[in-house]
Amino acid sequence: MADKDVENKVPIYKLKTTEEIMKYYDEWGTNNKYDKDMVEWDYTGPKETVDTFKRYANNKEIKIYDAGCGTGLVGVELKKSGYTNFDGVDLSQKLLDLIPNGLYKNLSKTDLNQPLNISDNEYGSVLCVGTFTFGHVKPQALHEFIRITKNKGLICFTINEGIYEEYGFDKKINELTEKNLWKKKEFFKSNYISSKDVNAWLGLYEVIK
Repeated sequence: MADKDVENKVPIYKLKTTEEIMKYYDEWGTNNKYDKDMVEWDYTGPKETVDTFKRYANNKEIKIYDAGCGTGLVGVELKKSGYTNFDGVDLSQKLLDLIPNGLYKNLSKTDLNQPLNISDNEYGSVLCVGTFTFGHVKPQALHEFIRITKNKGLICFTINEGIYEEYGFDKKINELTEKNLWKKKEFFKSNYISSKDVNAWLGLYEVIK
């Protein structure tokens, strides 16, 4: 990853602690600079993920958990595709405050590195886009996503390629597959932020219970 020099192109990738990252997001959210940058960078993660998801999720009324929803970019794509029932969570209140009113059923400030205050099998699907990246959410969160998802529900996520092995996502995905907790439907290299030469793995797995 270092040879792509992405830390200079995307400065937040240099940050290591949650406190540093939250301070950065709070400043990034000022005057909606975050959304403006995403447009300028041609950030395709949300659209590409929802386009993949909707090939498998035919029920537009299923309850969806948008993990690390930021300013609601995935929610916008879900709404465009006709989905009507989705909740969003993020650790940055500043970004949550920028989400258009009425887009999500519920919004809450949540640390995805901690156990979720959600019942087992609460959701039909989980989407997690742009959150498995440098200094953000760790692989253990996938266990919680499986726990809160119903049998045959879908978990669709992106993982920044720079942390895929470094953070142990490769091992965690293999472990969950070997334990028969989910099965792979899609796993491929996403363009993600092609303007910055930043790629991500995009995975879609069906939960087995």
